[in-house]
Amino acid sequence: MTLNQLNSDQYPPYFQRYFDLLESTTELFSSLKEQKGQVKAFFEAIPSELHNHSYEDGKWTIKEVLQHIIDTERIFMYRAFRFARADASPLSGFEQDDYIIPSGAQKKTMESLLSEYEATRTYSESLLESLDAENLNFIGTASNAPLTAGAVGFMTLAHERWHVKIIEERYL
Repeated sequence: MTLNQLNSDQYPPYFQRYFDLLESTTELFSSLKEQKGQVKAFFEAIPSELHNHSYEDGKWTIKEVLQHIIDTERIFMYRAFRFARADASPLSGFEQDDYIIPSGAQKKTMESLLSEYEATRTYSESLLESLDAENLNFIGTASNAPLTAGAVGFMTLAHERWHVKIIEERYL
C-alpha cells in the first residue's frame, strides 16, 4: 500500500500537514521497517547530555518526545486494530500532554526507551502486515473524524518524522 492510494475520506483533513512530510509513493510496510532503523540511529546519535534537554521552558525533553512517539504509536495501532476488525464504534481522542508525566520518561534511560520503541514498532509492523486491503480500508471513526487502518499506518510514519524534524530544528 502506498500513500497515494489513500483517499481523502479515509483520514481527517488535519492529517494532511503530516502526510506532506512523506513522498506520495511511500510504501507503508517497507517504510515502517526502514524508518525504525533510521529513528533508532537518530536518537542513539544524540549526546546523552541532551537527553533531558528541552528547547524552552514547558516543552518536552528529547526523552519525553521519544516517549510521546511511542505512546502515540500504541494508541494509533489500537485504533488500526479496531478498524481492521470492522469495529464501527467511535473512538475518542486523547490529550497527549496528559500522558507525559505518568510515563516516567525522565527516569528512563535512552536505551530503555529505544527498546520500548523497537518493540512497539515491531508490533505495528506485524499488525499492519497481517491485514488485507479490506481490513486496511475499513472506515472507522476516531476523534469525530473518518479513519482507516491504512491511514493510521501512514500517520504513524508521518507523526514520527514530524517530531524528528522538530528535534533537529529546535533541540540540536
